[in-house]
Amino acid sequence: MLKDIVHNVPRALHAVLLSADGILRGATDGLTEKNARTISAAMSGMQSLSRATAHFAGPAEDQQWNQTIIEFAHGWVFLIGAGQGAYLAAAAEPDVDVQQISFRMHRLVARLGGNLTSPPRVNPSAGAAAATGDSHRHEGAGGSGFVLAELDRVIAEVPGARHALLLGAEGLPRGASSGIGRDLADTISAGMTGIHAYSRATSQFMGTLNEAEWRQTVIEFRHGWIFLIAVGEAALLAAAAEHDCDIEEFTTRLHDVVPSLVMGGTSRGEGAGGA
Repeated sequence: MLKDIVHNVPRALHAVLLSADGILRGATDGLTEKNARTISAAMSGMQSLSRATAHFAGPAEDQQWNQTIIEFAHGWVFLIGAGQGAYLAAAAEPDVDVQQISFRMHRLVARLGGNLTSPPRVNPSAGAAAATGDSHRHEGAGGSGFVLAELDRVIAEVPGARHALLLGAEGLPRGASSGIGRDLADTISAGMTGIHAYSRATSQFMGTLNEAEWRQTVIEFRHGWIFLIAVGEAALLAAAAEHDCDIEEFTTRLHDVVPSLVMGGTSRGEGAGGA
């Protein structure tokens, strides 16, 4: 039944079914078992971290995760829920019809229904609940030299935009928009660094490439969005928005301002507040 996606969506490549704890449950032809197991483990790890950082997208009683999309220069990876404790992943070429493959994936989940349910052996939401409980204590002023005026302007001018955080390649926070304290910045940076690593590990889902160019990972929750964007070889940008935000405008504006931060002194911590 997984073949339905590959056979009926032009440019779709592979599909994998996995449990929440990373156990491979099925895959389409063309993937080695080793690759399929690696992808399953990476997806599981990324989902645990995604839930733990859900509060970055905003406070809400319902922080349900909806989907994750990973973009590479050579293709896409899509991940959706497939019943309790199960996920469905698909890989596609760069020019795939994104809406069509999403429709096919959701239709397959609806067709299979409870047959996909795989009760987790551990509670995957425990970390998210703990992180959500701490979120209000972490938010606050980042302090002199940490707030980046360029990011603040984007947040102020795009309705629904919430936060933006610039990370170095080593995973340490370099600066942020107002409202992100140092503790929250450290927590989100650690989670985003892990999500970046897991995202890159899925590149083999579309074929073996030694230098796969990862571009971004987009995580959709019921209450908002989290973006992790490549901004050159030496930096990453994590951003969050409410669910009704114009995400195309938000990400475009971020791409416009980040090069100046990476190349200028602010990327080394010299923000609007002074050195």
